[in-house]
Amino acid sequence: MSERNVRDQLNRPMRDLRISVTDRCNFRCTYCMPKEVFGDDYAFLPRNELLTFEEIERLSVIFAELGVKKIRLTGGEPLMRRNIHELVGKLTHIKGIEDIGLTTNGVLLKQCGEKLLNAGLQRINISLDALDEQLFGKMNGRGIKPSLILENIEYAQQLGFHMKVNMVVQKDVNDQEIIPMATYFKNRGIVLRFIEFMDVGNDNSWSFEKVVTKKEIVELIQSEFDIEAVDLDYFGEVAKRYCYKDTAAQVGFITSVSESFCSSCTRARLSSDGKFYTCLFASNGFDLRALIRDGATDEELRAAIINVWERRTDRYSDERTEQTAKNRTKINMSYIGG
Repeated sequence: MSERNVRDQLNRPMRDLRISVTDRCNFRCTYCMPKEVFGDDYAFLPRNELLTFEEIERLSVIFAELGVKKIRLTGGEPLMRRNIHELVGKLTHIKGIEDIGLTTNGVLLKQCGEKLLNAGLQRINISLDALDEQLFGKMNGRGIKPSLILENIEYAQQLGFHMKVNMVVQKDVNDQEIIPMATYFKNRGIVLRFIEFMDVGNDNSWSFEKVVTKKEIVELIQSEFDIEAVDLDYFGEVAKRYCYKDTAAQVGFITSVSESFCSSCTRARLSSDGKFYTCLFASNGFDLRALIRDGATDEELRAAIINVWERRTDRYSDERTEQTAKNRTKINMSYIGG
């Protein structure tokens, strides 16, 4: 088996790399970084513990040699990492990387959008959980209005980015916003993706009762619009996509809870302080930063990554129960990225 086709214990290749560039965020979303936990005195990682851009580039080259084709920059809020466009510029030159994206809450887009585009970034996912001003301000924990995010979505669209909008749906919190959100983005030709509320981390008080499933959302949308399923584009594609029959617009569904996609998961994850995780719901990661700063060669780093991936057996979403969700300590999303 060639290193480019490295596979785990369930024969899953490594094709996607999620890189968290910071654990800081300017939102305090209730399902990710609730302000009761991440208060003003919360101790985030000091700068010297973050991977440098050069370290991220070096690791990304190795991951690409092992089969990674797509990189997504996440956080925390990745636009809070100073000069993030410089990292994008480095990653666009890596042989084998075919796609680079970034997930953001959109607040800082106007400050760095052009620099990111000029550096080679093509795709942006923007998180927006409601159009209702009071509800969205409460959900983001900062009172930030949806109008600011919508304005920046329009700005990014005008720049020419390929855009998707992500909405995390919680029962009796923002499920009444499903149809308004679908209508708004359908009319603008922007893909909207509904994400089932997941038990990521340890602080969001998750339970099955708070999940609005894909089936429920599809039925609700079908009560207003005529949609039909679209075939997957590639192995490992996470979102299940539907198109509106009267336009080219699409909606997607990320169904980690109701329709697990563990069997085709090709994602590797790199935390902002250089730990390598093989699952969004992992408890522990392998410290690549320590190897780098101890003087490891590229061959030693490559061997370590291969060893971790080839031992991988993760299928948490297949096995999730109320008990595992409650009792298993998991790394927080703000640290590992969504």
